[in-house]
Amino acid sequence: MGMTIVEKIMAKHAGLASVKPGQLIEAKVDKVLANDITAPIAIKQMRESGVEKVFDRERVILVPDHFAPNKDIASAEQCKVLREFSREQNLTNYFEVGRMGIEHALLPERGLVLPGEIIIGADSHTCTHGALGAFATGVGSTDVSAAMISGESWFKVPETMKFVFNGKLNKWVSGKDLILYIIGKIGVDGALYRAMEFSGSTIDELSMEGRLTIANMAIEAGGKCGIFNPDEKTLNFIKSKTDAEFTHLYSDANAEYAEVIEYNTADIEPQVAFPHSPANTKPISKVGEVVIHQSVIGSCTNGRIEDLRVAADVLKGRKIHRDVRLIIFPATQAIYLQAMKEGLIKTFIESEAVVSTPTCGPCLGGHMGILAKGERSIATTNRNFVGRMGHPESEVYLSNPAIAAASAVLGKIGSPEQL
Repeated sequence: MGMTIVEKIMAKHAGLASVKPGQLIEAKVDKVLANDITAPIAIKQMRESGVEKVFDRERVILVPDHFAPNKDIASAEQCKVLREFSREQNLTNYFEVGRMGIEHALLPERGLVLPGEIIIGADSHTCTHGALGAFATGVGSTDVSAAMISGESWFKVPETMKFVFNGKLNKWVSGKDLILYIIGKIGVDGALYRAMEFSGSTIDELSMEGRLTIANMAIEAGGKCGIFNPDEKTLNFIKSKTDAEFTHLYSDANAEYAEVIEYNTADIEPQVAFPHSPANTKPISKVGEVVIHQSVIGSCTNGRIEDLRVAADVLKGRKIHRDVRLIIFPATQAIYLQAMKEGLIKTFIESEAVVSTPTCGPCLGGHMGILAKGERSIATTNRNFVGRMGHPESEVYLSNPAIAAASAVLGKIGSPEQL
């Protein structure tokens, strides 16, 4: 019996000929990632261990993105820990404000994720990087601390579920809708501790931005990781970012899957996840009258240039509804600059939206768009649990950028078709 791409990557990094689901392994890691919330804990634990140096100053990556630029004294102290540790360790990949971006958009953009690698990060959405054919997963700060010291981590080899999409995407449907559709079907624990592998003719045609969005939300289905077998599109993307050498792996034709689920993309409309779960999805045609007070476009899920282009196409020549706040977050400085060059920022400001510096911001209830009691927001973010974006009696609805932009104009959740 053959192996899946995840099993091959894990076997290679554990120095084994093969692995099987359920097997416990120790494996070398290629990159260790943490942010301004999770890194200070890992740094403290490393110092308490008595170890003075990280295992490789080029492979430990620190990105202050959750509460940066600092929103208060506490966040300033957190970011100071990262800054001082990075200087002390002479880390190659510390990204200060002005050079930073939201971590899961920044790493692919900088060519820091390669096919066939193992990436661990003290952030659950580290699974984003599986779009590039890497095994990428979120871990706790203790595991990050141990990996910063040793360059290794332990894993239980996950079973793999395969999701196959065939057909042409309907208008206004994107990668965000495909992953929301899956989560709506299988639930937030439908892929618990399983690798989620994506394939099919729809996936073949999907942009890298769309694939990154899908992999990003594997965790919202309970997945250990989301992953795509590298293709020509993947390799061209990687080669445009870095000259680093890599070996890409693929699932064998006779690999064994825990489950294979096939979808006809023609059946999928833009999806909206209602409170308070990413699994509480409805097609846009079934949403009804839902008045909103805020719309958020951005985050590690949908803050890439393709997302901003879609939003600008919807907003061009239009004004935001007088009762709605539209907040837009380019995911990195480079994306922000590209959006400026293309005139997207001008379109956003003329529509009376607010454009923020790259930051996680309101996605986790941090800053730059917190909701008050009774307020509703539609957002291109990844979670809509109780209190996720502010007051526990507020509501968050998840969608793709086209729906979020159209809703900001309409004053209620709706499609660009309604404009």
